[in-house]
Amino acid sequence: MTTPTAPAGTLDPPRRPTLPAPGPRSTGPWLVAGAVTLVLLALAPRYGYHRDELYFLIAGRHLDWGYVDQGPLVPALARLIDTIAPGSLLALRTPSALLAGGAVLLVAAIARQFGAGRGTQTFAALLGGVSGIVLASGHLLSTTTVDLVVWLAAALFTVRLLRTGDSRWALAVAAALGLGMFNKLLPALLAVGLLAGLAIAGPRRLLRDRWVLAAAGLFALLAAPTLGWQAVNGFPQLGVAATISTGDSSYSGRLDALFLQFVIISPYVVPIWVAGLVALLRRPGWRPYRALGWAWLVVVGIVLLAGGKGYYDAPLLLVLTAAGALVAAGWAASGRRRVRRLSLLAVVVLTALGNGVLLLPTLPADRLPGFVVAVNYDAGETIGWPAFADSLAAVHRDLPADEQARAVILAANYGQAGAVARYGPRRGLPPAYSGHNSMADFGRPPADADVVIAVGWPQPDRLRSWFTEVTPAGRVDQRVEVDNDENGGPIWLCRGLRRPWAEIWDTEVRHTG
Repeated sequence: MTTPTAPAGTLDPPRRPTLPAPGPRSTGPWLVAGAVTLVLLALAPRYGYHRDELYFLIAGRHLDWGYVDQGPLVPALARLIDTIAPGSLLALRTPSALLAGGAVLLVAAIARQFGAGRGTQTFAALLGGVSGIVLASGHLLSTTTVDLVVWLAAALFTVRLLRTGDSRWALAVAAALGLGMFNKLLPALLAVGLLAGLAIAGPRRLLRDRWVLAAAGLFALLAAPTLGWQAVNGFPQLGVAATISTGDSSYSGRLDALFLQFVIISPYVVPIWVAGLVALLRRPGWRPYRALGWAWLVVVGIVLLAGGKGYYDAPLLLVLTAAGALVAAGWAASGRRRVRRLSLLAVVVLTALGNGVLLLPTLPADRLPGFVVAVNYDAGETIGWPAFADSLAAVHRDLPADEQARAVILAANYGQAGAVARYGPRRGLPPAYSGHNSMADFGRPPADADVVIAVGWPQPDRLRSWFTEVTPAGRVDQRVEVDNDENGGPIWLCRGLRRPWAEIWDTEVRHTG
């Protein structure tokens, strides 16, 4: 009599704890995902471009295998959409709305793999659909939205690998993470977290499995173009990361990153994802999944130690939320069922209301309460760009004719330069240049440009090191009371270059953040 052998690609030996079978397929998550996408599409044209979207549109005109702060995927997508539907904010944001719906489906699919029934899958989808990270990133064309789907897809494939013991799923994990490297380098952080989780909690046999080793090779192959560009250009993303770690960028700094863990899904959902983390780490029947819980601990530890942005690990918080949905459903099925189920419904409703007001353009832009921008920095950066360009145009019109002909605009950040590129031609504005991130690589002012309208520089000290004459010429008036980086800021008129642009551009004007 022969001894049965394990199928090719399965862990050897095949001994593993009996895990709950996947739950039945459900249409509920599809309805939730569709509703989220439709809401995002309906709200997409409100307010205006985000500063990052204006940057993506310019980067798309300078296609490359990489940029100082990202890969080529989103700029290429921005160029494609703007070619098909020029100037359409709805078209530009449609991919993110669709990706947000996909993220909802992935959260429900992860819960299903954990054994969730139809109702629990829908509950997990609702928690994902009203979460801050899904709504905020789904409203804008953003690298974050792509990262969200990449990480959730890799997590889903990892759950299937751990549940079935079939290590061939590692190839799917590697494909998701490798393709995600065309967007940002952050999938490598998830790869580190998953490998660390396996090393800590097992099954450690995976670390030497031939399919996992093949997956590592696949990941390296897919990541090669992005990593190659970074290597050739001196890994500029390390400079961006260093700036972020100082806390001078939005959503950065260790305290902010720690605080964001408790609000980026929703404060109301914290008990659910914490319960999911505990279940992954301690529930006896889920022992094979412990690597996922440790993966989040490792990733969030790296983010906090390195001073990264607090939303980097948010997709893994949604994985914990998917696990926590099963714990919450079990809790609601015992004791005072009616009260407990109503409390879970209240979590969804309160989360939707809070995130809907704070993270989506539901309130009028001209009457936006200050607390919205205080909580959601990005909301302020989508308001007032046409009026911003008008403020610069007023300064330009007041210049003598000979100075108008040779004047340029020097913007402190890529969003301001992007706004001039988008709205400036109709207002007769000259080209805008900026040393911010990859904008510095898209061109510097002509050698004879010795009249400069500078915007985004709160203090003139740095400008005076470049020009012999720096005088105030006005202020940005966005015609709404919004506290963003531009509104009310000074506009400087600069004349007389002290040194040539070629001498100061890369060494002094160029900056990251």
